[in-house]
Amino acid sequence: MSERIAMCFSGGKDSALALHALQRSGAYRVETLITTVTDAYDRVSMHGVRRALVRDQAASIGVPLVEVVVPPQSSNEIYERAMAAAFDRLHDDGIRRVAFGDIFLEDLREYRERQLAASGLECLFPIWQQPTAALAHSFIRDGFEAVAVCINPAALDASFAGRAFDAAFVADLPEGVDPCGENGEFHTFVWAGPILPRPVPVTRGEVVERDGFVFCDLLAVEGVTSTAPGGSNSAAGRDDRLRTEGTRG
Repeated sequence: MSERIAMCFSGGKDSALALHALQRSGAYRVETLITTVTDAYDRVSMHGVRRALVRDQAASIGVPLVEVVVPPQSSNEIYERAMAAAFDRLHDDGIRRVAFGDIFLEDLREYRERQLAASGLECLFPIWQQPTAALAHSFIRDGFEAVAVCINPAALDASFAGRAFDAAFVADLPEGVDPCGENGEFHTFVWAGPILPRPVPVTRGEVVERDGFVFCDLLAVEGVTSTAPGGSNSAAGRDDRLRTEGTRG
């Protein structure tokens, strides 16, 4: 019988890859997805994706979503207290392990292990130490579709914001930028793929710079079952059709 677990889920490609690996293993049954939301912005923390879109992801996946709400510019103390409360509730519900999409950052892994141990939980890292170039290409080959929603301009040109995470995106990454953005160079939102029986169609909105990062706002496309936001190499017709003016917030 598969083990009941929870998963910290940002809505990005590494989370999607880790969830896909768990689903294929058959050893685990993900019963809860956990994401951090910044309350004043109503968006996923760091990624800047609208809360409603991650809710749509979870609904498509078919797993309940737990939102851990924190204020803007939250201190580590506030963040850790909010996460600890969520982890304590998981433990009370009989969950003993939580999965993450981390790949190779040892200090982050150790931090997560200490944080979960305080709630009597253990960590799972389904894609740990897998080569990131191979992971990026397998993501594309397996039919996942994602958009770059947050760019660190210190590592990557702002023009990557809003591009589809595809083979052209990976090929255009400058030397020294990790293909999965594991060092924080970029973050993505996954709108279609093997973990999503129903796609979450989106269109590009406004691109803004805030708090030292460049964000591409994504807007839900109502009544559409399959739509891809075009990257910089998209066909002109598709790119024009999907271009729209977003809103700040």
